[in-house]
Amino acid sequence: MGKPCIICVAITGSVPTTANNPAVPVTIAEQIESTHEAFEAGASIAHCHVRNDDQTPTSDPEKFARLMEGLHNHCPGMIVQLSTGGRSGAGRERGGMLSLRPDMASLSVGSNNFPSRVYENAPDLVDWLAAEMRKYEVKPEIEAFDLSHIHQAVKMNREGRIPGTLYLQFVMGVKNAMPVDRDVFDYYVKTMQRLAPEAEWCGAGVGPGQIQVNEWSIATGGHTRTGLEDNMRLDRETLAPSNAALVKRAAELCEKYERPVATWQQAREILELRPA
Repeated sequence: MGKPCIICVAITGSVPTTANNPAVPVTIAEQIESTHEAFEAGASIAHCHVRNDDQTPTSDPEKFARLMEGLHNHCPGMIVQLSTGGRSGAGRERGGMLSLRPDMASLSVGSNNFPSRVYENAPDLVDWLAAEMRKYEVKPEIEAFDLSHIHQAVKMNREGRIPGTLYLQFVMGVKNAMPVDRDVFDYYVKTMQRLAPEAEWCGAGVGPGQIQVNEWSIATGGHTRTGLEDNMRLDRETLAPSNAALVKRAAELCEKYERPVATWQQAREILELRPA
C-alpha cells in the first residue's frame, strides 16, 4: 500500500445554502452532526466556517468556539481547521478566532479574482495573519489559487514567516481563477517538488471538477479535499446527500489507487501537529 492519504472535508463554506442543497449544514449543531458522519467515513481534517441565523457567513469567534467544542467532543482527535477566508469578514476580523488555538487555519498569501469580486489578500494582512498563527501555534494550510501563491508561500517559509513543513492546497475550479486543468495541476506538483520537496500538498476542486482533482491528487501521491463547501452534487442530476457521501467517494478513490485513508493519528504525524 502507498502513503496514507489525508481527506479534508469542507463542511459548509460561506456560499452554499439549504436552498442549493438541503444537506448543507448551517447551524452549529448541524455542522457537528455532519462532520461526525464525515469523520466516521474517513475525513481526518474538518475545514470550518460559521454562519449567522440567516445563513450569511461570519467570523464570529464565539460561534467558532462553540463549533470547536462540539467537534472536540464528538470527533475526538479530528484536526480542526478554521477558515480565515475573505467572504466572512474584513481585514483583521478574519483572524479573530485564531486565539482559540485550532490545530490549523487557512491562509491565502495573495489576491485573485472570484466569480464577482476580488479576493483581496494584501501583504500586510497576510503577514499579520501569519504572525497570529505563529503566536498561537496554529499550522497554516496555504490555499493557492494561483502559481504565484506557491512561490510566495515557499518564500515566507524560507524566511520563517510560515514555520515548519509547508502544507499547501491547490484550489482549482473557482470561476475567474485557476480552472481545473491537468497540465496546470501537474505543473503545480512539479513546482512544489522543485521548490519545497519536503512539503505536503493537497488538491481541492470546485464544482464538477471536485472528483477530477480528488482523483489526480490521490493518484499523484498528494492529499485531497472534498465536501459541500466546494461541490453540492454527486453528478449533474444528483445532489450529494451529505458531506459523508463525498468523503466516501474520495475514500473509494484511495482504494482504487492502493492508498490507505489516513487516520487522524497518521494525519497529525504527517502534518507535524501537536497531539490531540
